[in-house]
Amino acid sequence: MATKPKLHYPNGRGRMESVRWVLAAAGVEFDEEFLETKEQLQKLQDGNHLLFQQVPMVEINGMKLVQTRSILHYIADKHHLFGKDLKERTLIDMYVEGTLDLLELLIMHPFLKPDDQQKEVANMAQKAIIRYFPVFEKVLRGHGQRFLVGNQLSLADIIQLQTILALEEKIPNILSAFPHLQEYTVKISNIPTIKKFLEPGSKKKPPPDDIYVRTVYNIFMP
Repeated sequence: MATKPKLHYPNGRGRMESVRWVLAAAGVEFDEEFLETKEQLQKLQDGNHLLFQQVPMVEINGMKLVQTRSILHYIADKHHLFGKDLKERTLIDMYVEGTLDLLELLIMHPFLKPDDQQKEVANMAQKAIIRYFPVFEKVLRGHGQRFLVGNQLSLADIIQLQTILALEEKIPNILSAFPHLQEYTVKISNIPTIKKFLEPGSKKKPPPDDIYVRTVYNIFMP
C-alpha cells in the first residue's frame, strides 16, 4: 500500500490549506504533522528536510516538496487536474496565479493589527469585485461550461472555490453581482470529493483564530 502524503505545517490554514484542498479534491487521503514549536521547525531545518528552510513541506512519493505553487502543480498534474495540453495548463496557471494573489490577502489578514483588519476586508472586497471576479464571471459566461478550463475539474476551480468560500466567511454577499460565479460555486461545491471535504469532521481547517496566530508567531518569529 502506498504511503499517504504527510503535510508539515502549523494546525491552521495558511499556505498549506490550498494543498489540503487539492489533495481532498483528488480523493487522496493524507496525514499531517503539525508544527507547534520552534524546535520542531529547527529539527526539520537541521535534518535538511526543507530545501529553503521553510514550510509548507509535503512528503509524497519519496520526495520532500516545498514551495506552495510547486506542490500544487505536482499534485494537480499527478491527479489529472492540470489540463490536457499546454494551452489548458497555461490558462489554469494564469487563473490560479491571479486567484492566489487574492487568497494571499486572506492568508495575511489575521496577522494584521486589529485596527487594520476591517480596512483590509474592505480592500479585499474591492479587489475581488473590481479586479478578479469579473474575469471569472466573463470566462464562465463566455464558454457556458461547468468548469473554468477544458470542461473538467482543474486546479483553477479548486483554488477559486477555496478563495470564494473564504471570502464569503467575511463578506457573505461578495458574489451578489456575479450570477455565473454563484451557480459555479454551488456546482463545484457538490462534486463528491469536495462536498466531503466541506463537511464537518474533515481535514479542512477553520478560520484562523488567536491560538493559530500565536502559534505561528511563536514558531517563525525570532
